[in-house]
Amino acid sequence: MLFADLSNFGGAVIDRRAFDRLAALVRGAASDPTLSVLAGGTADDREGFFVQPTVLESSDPMHEVMTREFFGPVLGVYVYDDWADVLPLVDRSAPYALTGAVFAQDPYAIAEASAALRFAAGNFYVNDKPTGAVVGQQPFGGARASGTNDKAGSVLNLLRWTSPRTIKTTSVPPTRDHRYPHMG
Repeated sequence: MLFADLSNFGGAVIDRRAFDRLAALVRGAASDPTLSVLAGGTADDREGFFVQPTVLESSDPMHEVMTREFFGPVLGVYVYDDWADVLPLVDRSAPYALTGAVFAQDPYAIAEASAALRFAAGNFYVNDKPTGAVVGQQPFGGARASGTNDKAGSVLNLLRWTSPRTIKTTSVPPTRDHRYPHMG
């Protein structure tokens, strides 16, 4: 039985349509002059819809492997020269903005990336894997074409459907002096 074979790194993709889309991508990468197959690059549907985990390096930061969500075991990599040039590129290269991560030791680089990528990810991780948001404990859901900025089940999702307001009541009668103590 295939599901009990622990030599398999990952399971099959969900269906024929997903397999065909991913197989075309990984097979076509070998003949694409802007891509290099660093790992994987094969697909086999003889027994299940298996796409080998594949890493593709692109020399074009706007190539579809860098701008589309494929929902399969395919990772696109772009090697950049200048940090200052790549931050705006990350922000504008895709309509999606679900999750992102920055790995750095320099606190100034982290602050710069956090500011530049403010709208590039609904969840933004620093020096941590970009997965595992806990529904109900952490806002999650992405932005732009990746969601609604929150996830059903979270109190933040409930606030979307309300008009919160604050009411302050002071029980001390007013005096002639309207100033706060710090204004004295």
